[in-house]
Amino acid sequence: MLHIEEKEEGGRGGERSIVSDGEGEHKKGGISMEGFSYVDIFATKHIEYLLVIGFLLLFIPFWRFLNRPARAILGVAQRVVPAISEWFRLPEGRYYHLGHSWAIPAGNQQTVKIGIDDFAQKLVGPIHGIEVPAVGSMLRQGERGWGLKVGSKAIEMLSPVGGRVVAINESVLRSPEALNQNPYENWLMEVEAPKFSVEKRQLLSGKLAGRWMEEVKESLLSRMNYNLGLVYQDGGVLVDGMARSLDRDRWDEIAKEYFLVGEG
Repeated sequence: MLHIEEKEEGGRGGERSIVSDGEGEHKKGGISMEGFSYVDIFATKHIEYLLVIGFLLLFIPFWRFLNRPARAILGVAQRVVPAISEWFRLPEGRYYHLGHSWAIPAGNQQTVKIGIDDFAQKLVGPIHGIEVPAVGSMLRQGERGWGLKVGSKAIEMLSPVGGRVVAINESVLRSPEALNQNPYENWLMEVEAPKFSVEKRQLLSGKLAGRWMEEVKESLLSRMNYNLGLVYQDGGVLVDGMARSLDRDRWDEIAKEYFLVGEG
């Protein structure tokens, strides 16, 4: 049971207290009933709202920070993929080896001219020298045919045909950068290849060669990352070669893998 007590102090107005007979508990300015107390739920909700707003204010800048690399990758991909789709020309009339060399019958139909394809020169970048066997040397299809000097590295390539070397393109040896400018007009060697009619069955041409190059491009794209964008200049052309852009320390191993001359 509750009762009200009135007190009067020093001429001030009376002060009322509500007293619980059971516990004799006094609460000035409020009411307490057997362990129950009044809580302002609206004040609690305000605190929750402030916490949510504060979280959002912190989360949005953090989310933007995390998405920076994704935007960078997307931007580079939008530039790289179309460029690659237009690269790696495979002119008709040539036969292509899986090690990225080519062969084409010479005018007399008794010899074959051989060289490197567009993918090969773009993969290694600027070519500084070429090592070729001497005239009279014998080549075997799918075995070492010549070497490219790129910086301090030497990269071997496979011959697309077998036969005897009858001529060497001396102008390309003097100016190896010609291979980067036009790898199809600048042949390396002319070979007397009596078995070419049989060996060309091991080479690719036409639509089959086109499908092969599509697979090569897919393989290259799977290795790429957004750092590749750093090697582009004014027209989006790679300046150091694609292999070097993929791995500056092991680029020669990547090139050898594509040229099918990797160790082991």
